[in-house]
Amino acid sequence: MSITSAMFTGVSGLLANAEGINVIGNNLANVNTVGFKSGRMLFSDLLSANIGNSSQVGRGTQIQKVENIFGQGSFETTESVTDLALQGNSFFALKSPITAAPVNQNAAFLTRAGAFHVDSSLNLVNPDGYQVLDTAGNPIQFLNTGLPANVATDFSKIVKVEPNGLIAYLARDGATTLYYNTTGAVGVAATPANAANVQRMAVVAPADVTGLVKEGGTLFTSSPSAGTPVGGFTLAGNQPNGISEKIYTNSLEQSNVDMAGQFVKMILTQRAYSANSKTITTADEMTQEVLNLKR
Repeated sequence: MSITSAMFTGVSGLLANAEGINVIGNNLANVNTVGFKSGRMLFSDLLSANIGNSSQVGRGTQIQKVENIFGQGSFETTESVTDLALQGNSFFALKSPITAAPVNQNAAFLTRAGAFHVDSSLNLVNPDGYQVLDTAGNPIQFLNTGLPANVATDFSKIVKVEPNGLIAYLARDGATTLYYNTTGAVGVAATPANAANVQRMAVVAPADVTGLVKEGGTLFTSSPSAGTPVGGFTLAGNQPNGISEKIYTNSLEQSNVDMAGQFVKMILTQRAYSANSKTITTADEMTQEVLNLKR
């Protein structure tokens, strides 16, 4: 390998490991972020060159991919019934407040961060104002205005979210419990017959979660490789990915970052960075020696 090639090989290692430190730093910065999914840097070697005698030598390394790790984080118990956590590989579905409804599954924002609340417009939203979707692809919005004079069953507060996404809420009379049925409409009586037919909180189960794209704010969007259904949500298809998967109330999924593992990776990456820096320094010293020999 020529001295120049050695320097370029070292530079490729510096650049790749510098980005590796950035990924590790981002993981550690989000260790307390609800629903955060850590990432890891995958490297690959550059095309090797033939140097004779059927021998090849590498030309350094490159960033192959920053892969998201979707292992489930631990659950933290909370005091709010609208704090929700998903067991399994499914995601809550959200939309921006300025996006028209209904929304298809592949166009929704996906998240594991279930810190939701009901805003002043009676929409169920995340802390950034993104609206949680129901199984019709519409925002979950309750009603407390425009009711007929003989109807006193407007919204007071959510009292329960079932494992299958069914939402029960208390009316303002303080006694009547209703099921959320349709966006912006009066709920229906909380009976077993109604429970089978009303809209629920939507969940999405991509076929390949590694195909999801990070959008910030613990939100993901789908890509063609994720295999998310292109069509709209359906009540019948709103089953989490497997019978063991369900929604938990009064719970939040924490970040899945392993701090100990990240610190070990940081040390190894830092040492690799230093070693590549030493490679460049050594190649530079060898160049100076060659130049001195020519004088």
